[in-house]
Amino acid sequence: MSFNVFIHVQHLLGTGHAVRAASIGKALMERGARVTLATGNMLPPTLDTGDLKIVQLPAVRSPDAVFNRLVTLDNEDIDDAWKKSRLESTLEAYQAEPFDLLLTETYPFGRRQFEFELSELLKLAKARSQPPLIATSIRDILVRKQELWKEEWMADQALTHYDRVLVHSDPDFVQLGDSFPFADRVEHLVRYTGYVGGGERPEPPEGVGEDEVIISCGGGAVAENLLSAALEARPLSRRADDVTWRILVGHDVSEQAFQILRKSATEGLIVERARKDFPGLLKRARLSVSQAGYNTVLDILIASVPAVFVPFAQVKETEQAQRADALAAHGRAVVTPEKDLTPERLAAAIDDALALPRSGHKVMLGGAEKSADILMNDLKERAA
Repeated sequence: MSFNVFIHVQHLLGTGHAVRAASIGKALMERGARVTLATGNMLPPTLDTGDLKIVQLPAVRSPDAVFNRLVTLDNEDIDDAWKKSRLESTLEAYQAEPFDLLLTETYPFGRRQFEFELSELLKLAKARSQPPLIATSIRDILVRKQELWKEEWMADQALTHYDRVLVHSDPDFVQLGDSFPFADRVEHLVRYTGYVGGGERPEPPEGVGEDEVIISCGGGAVAENLLSAALEARPLSRRADDVTWRILVGHDVSEQAFQILRKSATEGLIVERARKDFPGLLKRARLSVSQAGYNTVLDILIASVPAVFVPFAQVKETEQAQRADALAAHGRAVVTPEKDLTPERLAAAIDDALALPRSGHKVMLGGAEKSADILMNDLKERAA
């Protein structure tokens, strides 16, 4: 039995949302589904979308970490005319075919800025003579809201519109209730899938990454403090001043800024762009230094490498700090706050982390495949 799937994803700064959505889409295709991925931002150049049908919606992003303003790729503020165009594009893409499954990435557990679009998409789906299965795909940690009513609204929306909530985490590490106070209300909808990612990636050339300190920053849009501190921290470390430090700069960092970083590198430092063989580097490394984004943390857990986390925590962001603290509580990492970061503090955290043992705990993986299995089973039960 073949099913038709529509996935909606919107990433604003980091690329993790798009990576997870594409992974789930490809896993559904491997199980015989036809999958359309509608993306509200430009997909990263390193993302393999396989045979997914990609629909490029009018693109929008956040210009900074405040997330109170959205701009087009030309840095123009969005207005009512843009919203009208975006809504029309989304509904047109959804109406192009009869879909058996509608999967929204994050919403309604985030992305309330897009309620103007996604609430109408849900209404359209529900109004069909044969409504689709409606599911949401959320990461391990949600960003806490200052107003409790916003989190209650999330639960209300899930209960009103959704048939399934996929949580992409290992419940031995993180559960939905750790970051969502109304988790008990939606518990009957929730399925834990394990982490999404960890698939086959190219191996680094022989010797590259061996016993190195690997500093990474994901896309790099909000990593200036970490990169600056890392450039000066190597001679201040007692345990890692004798090995190569490799600084991987994400593709969201401009070429001009990247060249400045390269020219600032002293002896023992390699500064280069982010690499597709990053997971392989971690498996050979002495230590990882990074923020605490979903994809990076997953690669670190798989590699079982000691880690220093400098979680992105500007403005109202809590997600990365909670994720980093969860791993620190399991003895997997040392956390140093971004707001207090200096080369001296980073070097001290690196020395502390190098005293940690490599963990033998195997994290629950296969989140894309498990998600696809859950959704396909739900679809078959509905069709029976």
